[in-house]
Amino acid sequence: MARVRVAACQINTVVGDLEGNARRILGALDEAERGRADLAVFPELAVTGYPPEDLLGRPAFVTDNRAVFAEIAASTGTCAAVVGYVDTDRAGRLVNAAAMCAGGRVVGRYFKRLLPNYGVFDEQRWFAPGDGPPTRPVVAGVPVGMTICEDMWFAQGPMVDQSAAGARLLVNLNASPYSRGRRSERLSVLADRVAETGCPIVYVNQVGGQDELVFDGASLVMDPDGVLLASARQFEEEVLLVDLDVDVPPPARTPALPDGVAAGTLVVSGASRAEGSDPVADTVAPVLDPEAEVYGALVLGTRDYVAKNGFTDAVIGLSGGIDSSLVAAIAVDALGAAHVHGVTMPSRYSSEGSVADAVTLAANLGIDIANVSIEGVHRAFSDALSPLIGAAPSGLTDENLQSRLRGVLLMALSNANGWIVLTTGNKSEMATGYSTLYGDSAGGFAVIKDVAKTLVYELCRHRNARAGFDLIPDPVLTKAPSAELRPDQRDDESLPPYSVLDPVMAGYVEGDRSADDLIAEGYDPDVVAQVIGLVDRAEYKRRQMPPGVRISAKAFGKDRRMPITNHYRSATAKPDTGPWTPGGEAPAVV
Repeated sequence: MARVRVAACQINTVVGDLEGNARRILGALDEAERGRADLAVFPELAVTGYPPEDLLGRPAFVTDNRAVFAEIAASTGTCAAVVGYVDTDRAGRLVNAAAMCAGGRVVGRYFKRLLPNYGVFDEQRWFAPGDGPPTRPVVAGVPVGMTICEDMWFAQGPMVDQSAAGARLLVNLNASPYSRGRRSERLSVLADRVAETGCPIVYVNQVGGQDELVFDGASLVMDPDGVLLASARQFEEEVLLVDLDVDVPPPARTPALPDGVAAGTLVVSGASRAEGSDPVADTVAPVLDPEAEVYGALVLGTRDYVAKNGFTDAVIGLSGGIDSSLVAAIAVDALGAAHVHGVTMPSRYSSEGSVADAVTLAANLGIDIANVSIEGVHRAFSDALSPLIGAAPSGLTDENLQSRLRGVLLMALSNANGWIVLTTGNKSEMATGYSTLYGDSAGGFAVIKDVAKTLVYELCRHRNARAGFDLIPDPVLTKAPSAELRPDQRDDESLPPYSVLDPVMAGYVEGDRSADDLIAEGYDPDVVAQVIGLVDRAEYKRRQMPPGVRISAKAFGKDRRMPITNHYRSATAKPDTGPWTPGGEAPAVV
């Protein structure tokens, strides 16, 4: 039995920040060294950040990444480090690589074999799959097999090959984006791989926001019996230390070759640095409840998008409605109250209660709020438009005009103060086109664009429960949703009730089910036809929306790439569909 102390280094990298990522890697490695770890494992492509996307098309970027990786390798000491970076194979093709480094040199390399090319993943666009026999560096007397992310998701795959070649400890480097329920999926898959290989597995995931993706960390160690020994927190950086006792048969050992690359067993270190030191207590991080998990993803995604893109402050149009209230709460938790600014922009149709609710929310959150009536500019624009359209603006023209005026004001504040505008539309509205182009959709980041309206209510209640009082005022949660762009307007005049709309939308958008499928599942045929028709016609709008945090298994954006010009309609949906018209935007909630 051999003991190895492993450090799962769950760090927050930035795509393209090669030098900054190197500092993060070496900082975590120093912490692992001080913790007397034998082996430190880092996330997938930690040097470049994930996903590097078309940066990989720039030869200078690949060259610079390799140079930075070489500096990291040269800086390693007694603790071996497994680091993800971009390399090339013998044929000169780009590969998604992991290398074990120790004592200032590379002692083993592995190239990712299974390349995901679905959903948000596009790795076959750039990488070639790895091949060749696996290396088995020995750390603290334990032969270690390296794999990368997708390699663990398939039965009889690379992990089985590594164990068959003699590895007794498997490490898996990951850049696994968060979505609801993802943690339990990972646990199930890892339990299957442990059962197949008989080896403990160290799963290390990156943490942080990258554009619309959020990586939740939740790194973990599972023993050969499928027992979860330790796990890191979600949505936070952490170096998780774990002592593993591994049953290792006497290996046939060979010295490491000078270039550090060879098939077979490479001796990195023969004795554990942890021997004789105090044992590390196994720590399993508390599992977040579903609402807390989603809320944490939204906060981290917002914080990192704002900060990594050079902003310090955000501005939000506060309507007194539930969507803008949730976005404001998330922004305060992400950035701090001093860096969040609210603006209420009432029109002739705004109720006194909505303005009062926005003011109360701002006071509860501790943010400043400005009140700017749009009545004057509304009249001025109406007067300017009247001769052009032959009458005073009315109907959707007038409703969308109000929303666009608000968008102009918010973007002007952004220009004047350097603040990013956070938009407030939810997934139900994005799906059905219940928004105004260049109005409520105008902004830099769409915090809740992947959050269905019914989930918005759940998250607001969660945040209030956490606060211990009605942080988001109770009237906001109880009044009927309304855009307040015409007298006595209600959302359910234009859309099915959200409790009816959301499951149909989820089935069609996230589940790729047809109209007939949904009807067979018990949904009303008229509702199915209406929702599918709205979703299909709104594709041109969604292409012009800002990015936002992905929390579902299929979000609008990278996940779902539908053609805008598209005449396909399922039979049941045909009667309620038709071509979109540029003036046909539904009114917005702002």
